Amino acid sequence: MSHAVTKAPRAAAQSGSDANRWKALIFIALAQLMVILDATIVNIALPSAQGDLGISDGNRQWVITAYALAFGGLLLFGGRIADLWGRKRAFVFGLIGFALASVLGGAATSGPMMFGARALQGVFGALLAPAALSLLSVMFTDTKERAKAFGIFGAISGGGSAVGLLLGGFLTEYLDWRWTFFVNVPFAVVACAGAYFVIHEPEGGSNRSALDIPGVVLSALGLVSLVYGFTRAESAGWGDAVTISMFVGALALLSAFTLIESKVRAPLLPLRVVADRNRGAVYISLGLAVIGLFGLSLFLTYYLQVVKGYTPIKTGFAFIPMVAGMIMGSTQIGARLMTRVRPRLLMGPGFLVAGIGMLLLTQLEIGSTYAALLLPATVLLGLGIGTAFMPAMSLATQGIQPQDAGVASAMVNTSQQVGGAIGTALLNTIAASATASFVKDHAANATSKPQTQLVQLQGMVHGYTSAIWFAVGILALASLIAFAFVNANRPGSASASSGDGEDAQGRLVVPVVAH
Repeated sequence: MSHAVTKAPRAAAQSGSDANRWKALIFIALAQLMVILDATIVNIALPSAQGDLGISDGNRQWVITAYALAFGGLLLFGGRIADLWGRKRAFVFGLIGFALASVLGGAATSGPMMFGARALQGVFGALLAPAALSLLSVMFTDTKERAKAFGIFGAISGGGSAVGLLLGGFLTEYLDWRWTFFVNVPFAVVACAGAYFVIHEPEGGSNRSALDIPGVVLSALGLVSLVYGFTRAESAGWGDAVTISMFVGALALLSAFTLIESKVRAPLLPLRVVADRNRGAVYISLGLAVIGLFGLSLFLTYYLQVVKGYTPIKTGFAFIPMVAGMIMGSTQIGARLMTRVRPRLLMGPGFLVAGIGMLLLTQLEIGSTYAALLLPATVLLGLGIGTAFMPAMSLATQGIQPQDAGVASAMVNTSQQVGGAIGTALLNTIAASATASFVKDHAANATSKPQTQLVQLQGMVHGYTSAIWFAVGILALASLIAFAFVNANRPGSASASSGDGEDAQGRLVVPVVAH
């Protein structure tokens, strides 16, 4: 008796022959861009919106926090809903809801109305983001096509924040802050129409299991507590009683969630998704990289506008080389090499190159010029992050069982969302502490108002560079994790499988006994 292995394409056969899959990518990428840029576009408009709506300084953080809490807390739930409902349906529903919430935000007449609109954006974003990534993972199963598709998707995910800064600056300066919300409507309308007519989701990949309600509650509360803990630490300090209670509560809730998920028949997050060595390493390394990136974007924005006197639009343009680097690294380096080398040989060096770019920025001074320091540093950052993110996002869903594609995609977004919250709080705290210490040590030497202002600016830049040193270390750690723990072979090779019973392209492998 001899044994042969036959590959049954199942869902992949349909997706692989779908002539509209590249058109579908356009609309999936457009929706992803809308969600990513919304995280930063509102930041530029916040001062104007605060003045118009009469939001106090103490409450203005909720314009950002309301979105972050809803989005971060409900991502796992949104990913599982996409698996249950079908990814196309969840994608379209998320787009419609996000657009309506954006209209509500643009029409806001008070602070509470704005906070509610931002929370609703987060809710629908938590449904839309994992649906977009999981659609990509089930529609592109051919190794080379998958590399190209994820290259484009990775470039948009990496560069969307910088595009948001540029677009937010333009809309706020030349139109009105309300257009930073209204601009989402045409994005959503085009993406929704395209999804309805073009996207054809492969059949047989839905998860019809009953929804794990305890898992939903525990994960949502745990992630909200974790994200809010870091958000509060930024303003109230790490020793604040509420901050500490949030972290303790998050630990207890997420521990209970893990225990529940190991016991129930149909878990919200099957532990096999995160227990896989490669996926686990991807989630951790992506989260670490985002810690550095979020802090850096904030520091550079303030450095360019406060220290160098850039306008919002000029600040946005200053980030364009980083976006170009991300696109180049993702589509020209990552996508071209992903089918030729192991993922860790792209992820590890990519994070290192980004770390070198970050290292250059530790030399930042008041008199630093854009061309001599910021330009090469941001280009290296973009190239490194684009090269690393592209194989990482592909590997996170490679070989996953189709019914788990949504929740695996949600984990990618969750790691980035939590990483962003940590990065903003941790690096801001380090910067603020270093600035205060510098000003205290040098204040005695300032005998006039111009000298005092100079010391304050020097202290601000000193705080930024102190925090950037930590970001360099964090990117080095992300590189080390990628090198040490990502052991998947290159896609398409015989040993590239990362899911039981599936080949490197995520197709079901059925053993056939021949007599």
